[in-house]
Amino acid sequence: MAEAYWTVGPGRGEIRLAPLDPPTPGDVLVRTLSSAISRGTETLVHHHAVPESVRPLMRAPFQEGDLPGPVKYGYLSVGVVEVGPDELFGRRVFCLHPHQTRYVVPTTAVVPVPDDVPTERALLAGAVETAVNALWDAAPRLGDRVAVVGLGMIGASVAALLTGFPLGRLQVVDVDPRREELAGRLGLHLVGPEDAAGDCDIVLHCSATEAGLATALRLAGEEAEVVELSWYGTDAPKAPLGEAFHARRLTLRASQVGAVSAARRARRTTTDRLGVALDALRDPRFDALLTGASDFADLPETMADIASGRLPALCHVIHYPEES
Repeated sequence: MAEAYWTVGPGRGEIRLAPLDPPTPGDVLVRTLSSAISRGTETLVHHHAVPESVRPLMRAPFQEGDLPGPVKYGYLSVGVVEVGPDELFGRRVFCLHPHQTRYVVPTTAVVPVPDDVPTERALLAGAVETAVNALWDAAPRLGDRVAVVGLGMIGASVAALLTGFPLGRLQVVDVDPRREELAGRLGLHLVGPEDAAGDCDIVLHCSATEAGLATALRLAGEEAEVVELSWYGTDAPKAPLGEAFHARRLTLRASQVGAVSAARRARRTTTDRLGVALDALRDPRFDALLTGASDFADLPETMADIASGRLPALCHVIHYPEES
């Protein structure tokens, strides 16, 4: 038996027993070391606010139950393989698994964590994978002027990766001046919307706000592209598609991690993409996104505090008992 976290009603979660099937030769048994709360999506799940029309698309790979709930949900987990093939036995692996003390999954569902990537930092693989996909979609070019609007977990991951590109200009834009410390730790300069430079070649919008989307469109230059990474749940933001949107021939496109970017789909699998993200996490600057930790036993209270805003967080880590 293992233990797992379930969302059981709007604003309510609990820890339940989770029976484990014996692993077959094609499986691994993983003992969880840490998991992390994906604040945006898991807050929507916690509030039962995932729109009915997209619930099938929002299923986590090893979800149990159906949205809105009761449901076992989550997808940021790092553990150690206790039963499995020789090449994985005793190794740390990342898996898109809900919050659970132990689990049995197919061997193909786990990706080894590089030895020089700490366990907690490896939990960011889901966010960095989303950022990798977005940059495959956006395809920044030499000398481009790029802005990232919204310096949350996804926006910070995108911006951190962009520092490795030979851009002409990179700005991170956020209305919250408290993000300045985060930007500094990533080697970036934060500006408010009123001070952001326009005429961008690419703008990546990650704020999940109506005002942020308006800012992103305003910063885009002639015939430029705005890539929308935000997930709005049941909200329906207004987009300023009047004014100069048509005259400047702007493009507004979605990027979503559920499928590999069309630009790479013929040559990369989701496992390949996740491997790229884990390799990128060798960079210690990503530790700036880890903003707190709690014990697994306290997860129902922790999730409620994060969902209500009482506990501000980018990536909040959940620690598991050593002998779970």
